[in-house]
Order: sequence, then structure tokens, then C-alpha cells
Amino acid sequence: MSTIYDCSVIELPRIHSLSGNITPVYGGEHVPFDIARVYYLYDVPGGETRGGHAHKNLQQLIVAASGSFDVLLDDGINRKVVNLNRPYYGLYLPRLIWREILNFSSGGICLVLASEVYDEADYYRTYDEFVRDARALRGKV
Repeated sequence: MSTIYDCSVIELPRIHSLSGNITPVYGGEHVPFDIARVYYLYDVPGGETRGGHAHKNLQQLIVAASGSFDVLLDDGINRKVVNLNRPYYGLYLPRLIWREILNFSSGGICLVLASEVYDEADYYRTYDEFVRDARALRGKV
């Protein structure tokens, strides 16, 4: 059973150049899973929250590709907030962690690398259902 303490900020490689920097990311090397899907959130209005769900199996790496935002992490018992504001840091989220992405800066872009293709059946969309199952699973550990 994952807890918020299993979430970690990973420093990604940086290749510096006078003409601009680049950060390559390889699944299974820089992130602890093979990458099956990549998507990004942008043009998020000020004050809006994205995320608001958990995954039963999917793992993610969340990167502030531009600007900054906060990620609220919740394992059904503990909560913490991680601020992302550099494109070479990624927040690793194992399965069964509720997340909410908030406080987007102007022009903020949230890049997400995911271990699975989209599958609606993998989502916890309601917090109460997530907490019930997370606490039940934790009781079995």
C-alpha cells in the first residue's frame, strides 16, 4: 500500500547549452516505470484545481514544464503539499495516492508521464471511495 512518503521528487538530467537546455527522460531509467502515455495541462485559469483523483494501478511523474503549481498528496490518512517550479524536477506518484494540482502560475504547464494508457476503470473519482479502499488495503498490510 502506497503512502505519501513513497512519493518523491526526482531530479531529471539536464544538458546545458548556450542556445538552451534540454532534459531527456527515459522510462525505466529516469523514472521507475515504462512510459505508456504523456499528456500536459495548460491554460488552467487562476484558482482552478486539476487532478482530484487517484489511480488503482497507474504510476505518474508530474513535471512543471513551465511556471509552477502545487500538488496536494493524500494517502487516505496523511497529506502533504509539494511545490513544483523547475522543469528538471519531477514528482513521482505511485499507485493509490490521491492528488490535486492547484495554484497554477500564469502560463503554468503541467507535464505528466504515465505508466499506463488511459483506462477509466483505473480511476478513483470520488474521495470517499478512495479513502474507504485505501484504509481497507492498509489494514491488510
